[in-house]
This record gives sequence, structure tokens and C-alpha cells, in this order.
Amino acid sequence: RPPAGQEEEEAEVGWQEKLFSQFEVDLYQNASACQTPLDRQYHEDILKLEKAGGRKNCRIFTYTDHDRFTNLEEHCQKVTDSDHEVPSYLAERMANVRRRRQDRKPVDSSSLKSKIITWEPSEEFIKNNHVINTPVQTMYIMGDLGPYGKLGHREYEHVLCTIKVDSNGVITVKPDFTGSKGPYRIELDGEKREVWKYTIENVSVQVQPEEEEREQRMFRDLYGRHKEYLSGLVGSEFEMTLPGTLRLFVNGEIVSAQGYEYDNLYVHFFVELPAQWSSPAFQQLSGVTQTCATKTVGSENVAYFCYLFTLEMFFTQGDESEDSLPQWPVLYFEVLSLDSWQRYRVEGYGSLVLPASPGLHVLTISTWRPVELGTVAELRRFFIGGSPELEDLTYVRIPSTFKGERLSRLGFRTEATGSVTFRLHCLQQSKAFLETSALRQRMQSVLDRIGGFSQQSSVYSVLEAFQRARRRMQEARESLPQDLISTSASTV
Repeated sequence: RPPAGQEEEEAEVGWQEKLFSQFEVDLYQNASACQTPLDRQYHEDILKLEKAGGRKNCRIFTYTDHDRFTNLEEHCQKVTDSDHEVPSYLAERMANVRRRRQDRKPVDSSSLKSKIITWEPSEEFIKNNHVINTPVQTMYIMGDLGPYGKLGHREYEHVLCTIKVDSNGVITVKPDFTGSKGPYRIELDGEKREVWKYTIENVSVQVQPEEEEREQRMFRDLYGRHKEYLSGLVGSEFEMTLPGTLRLFVNGEIVSAQGYEYDNLYVHFFVELPAQWSSPAFQQLSGVTQTCATKTVGSENVAYFCYLFTLEMFFTQGDESEDSLPQWPVLYFEVLSLDSWQRYRVEGYGSLVLPASPGLHVLTISTWRPVELGTVAELRRFFIGGSPELEDLTYVRIPSTFKGERLSRLGFRTEATGSVTFRLHCLQQSKAFLETSALRQRMQSVLDRIGGFSQQSSVYSVLEAFQRARRRMQEARESLPQDLISTSASTV
């Protein structure tokens, strides 16, 4: 016990080590005050401590995981400092949860749960399943900050540090170790307004290099086994693409169609594969959505399809495509309406080029439909259905049968209609993505430029024009007489 004029104390506390306070010594010395087995154990410990010369700590003491203070501290915590706080349902339930390590019977993991849904859950069931109940051990390092000579009063007890260890091995120290920071301050209420300062240091024995290396080996072994376990779950039977081949996956969704004249809309679509593109035999390159009634959203009538489709295609690079950019697959679609008399009307045509870069793409495509002059065609469209429609849907862009140099649409009358929204998730797989940069530069493969060819097409056209001009200049130079070239060179 320090002398009367000295108000400094240092104590080394171990995990769950019990240091008695003056209040506990006075309480448990009396055997009649001991009611629980823990109280009687403390009574015997204090008697042994008195025979050994008394306790060495004065103001610093601890409350372990089994003390009453720990239970009351967890039960009586408030979320705010308001005196009129009303605990919520979750806070009230969490306050009643004893987060302690309990001796539970092992559960047989092989037995399946017979009841997947509990229609009438009890209050105990809700409490155990809807709150965080991670087992934890707690320890409080306390300080008796009363006037010297008047130790043992509960109102002068203050929490200096709280240490918690959960079942996952996470150690929580609050407040943190002092380190290079200044000491923590506790200002007491009262006339003197006493200020106490204290520091918290980690004085645990440093681990030996041999033990640290053994621990690292154990972690590496554990991580290696976990990696093998994950590899076993995933497997290694992946279908790789051939060199010079690109596989394109498109997980698409026709989200909605808006702004059309008639109700009960559906969309018919198909994908046209250019040269050097192919698809598996099982792949369907066309589809029809369900008929969807529109709902008014703002100032437009919107039909929400949420129609999902999947496309898988292969691009095989040929010799003639070394220095040219590939054509990308095009999705053509038409929007039609269906009335109660099973009469359909073409509402609009449109197309989109599948995105060349992987990732998520949300595209809204405007559509148009052919019209005829005069009112007869519109009367026919209104009363008996039907309307001018394209015989070949690829006429939306450049028809697949067109072989000329110029495509004229003079006299073809159309009108703008609504728009269709697509959501496309694109994935690409190619061995060219795995090659080294030097090899990619040597190969000059078009697959290496596939991700950004749409943005770089203008740059490539300039480079191609430059190469053509350079070749013409070399041909002209080779056709000139050698004496003329040497004379001009000497003059320069």
C-alpha cells in the first residue's frame, strides 16, 4: 500500500486475473454475506490473501467475466445519454442476451432441419435468432478514485479499461493502448474537481522467432488447405478458347418499351452474325417476349417486360482480318401491339450493335415504323389492324442481301415512334488477353484491340491511309532512275 502522500500506482494485470477492491475485501471477509459458490470462493481467496500479507493493489482492481458487475454492465447499457430514452425492440432484446460461453451440446450437422419455416415463432425463438449472439468473454479494469483513506465506496469506482474476446478470437480493448498518445483523463464531480491520469500499456511477452515462424507455417498450411478446398469446389474443367478465337457472352434483358400508340405490346428480336462469327448449335438467336400491358408513368405509357435472354457467340480471326476491324453482331427487333380481337400492328423497328467492351450497358434505342400517305392506311390500321411492315428486318440497317456501294432510301416514308430499353451484361473470353504485351505487339492481333475498337476506328483509318500513302511513295521512288535519286540526294 503506497504512503499517504503518494498518489501513483502501477499494476500488471493478466487476462481474467482477479484483483480485489477494498469494497470486495470488506464484503467477502464476512462469511454470512457469501451466498453463491463464487462468493464463497472469493471468501477463501481473501482469507488466504490476508494470511500472505494482504493485497498489493490499492486503487486498481478488476472485475472478471463471472462477476455480477459484468452482467449488470451489459444489461443496463443505454444507447443515448437521455434520461427519457425508451429502448427499441432490438435494444431491449439485446440487453437480455447473455453473450457468454455456455456448455452447449454439439449439433449433428448431418441431420437436416425438418422445419424450414416456423409459422408461429415463440418469443425465445425470436430472441435467439434475430439478435447477434456471438459468445464473448469480458473483463473490466477498474479504479477506486475516492479520497485517500476512504477507499471502498462504490460511487468512486470508475472503469479504466474494458477487454473483450469473442469466439472468433478478436480481442477488443477500449480505450486503446496509450502508446505515444498522452494519458487518459478522468475528471471527478465534486468540490475539488480532482483530475486523475492513467496510461494503458501492453506488457505481454514478445513471441519468440521460432514460435512466430511456426505460427506462420501453420497459417500457410491452413490457407493452402482452404485454397485446395475452394479449388475442389470450383473444379478445373473450364472450356478454353482456341488461339485467335473470341467467345462473347451476353446476358441481356429487355427492360421496357415506352411511348407507343397502342397498348398490349410485345417485342420480337433476333441476332444477325456477320462473317467469321458463329454460335453453338443449341443457341437460339431469336425470341419473342410476353405481351405486356402498359402503365402510365409520368407523361408516357410504359410496358415493363423484364424479359431475359442469353447469347453465346464465337469470333474466329481469319488471315484477311489481320489489319481490318471485325464487324460486330447486330440485334434487330420490332415492337408490335395486340388487341382483344387478336389484331396486331407494327409499332416500331430498331437495332443495336452489341457492345464491344465487357461490363454492364444500359441502352435505350429509338424506333420508327413505315407509313403510307393518306388516311386510308391509318383507317385500315385502326379498324382491321395490320400496317406497312418490312419484309426483311435487316433493312433497319444495311440489308444482308445488299452488295452495292450506295444504298438509297429515297421515297421511303417513316415516322418516329417510341423507344425500347435494354440492359446487357457482356463477358469476353480469349487467349489473346493472357498473352504478354511484347507478344501482343508482335502478333498485331485484332483481338487485342477489340475492347476499344469503336473509339479507335478513326485512329486506325488514319493509320491505314498513312500506310497506303507510304507504300505509294515507295513504289514511286523505286520506279525513278537511280542517277536521278543520287543527284537529288547530293543536291539536298
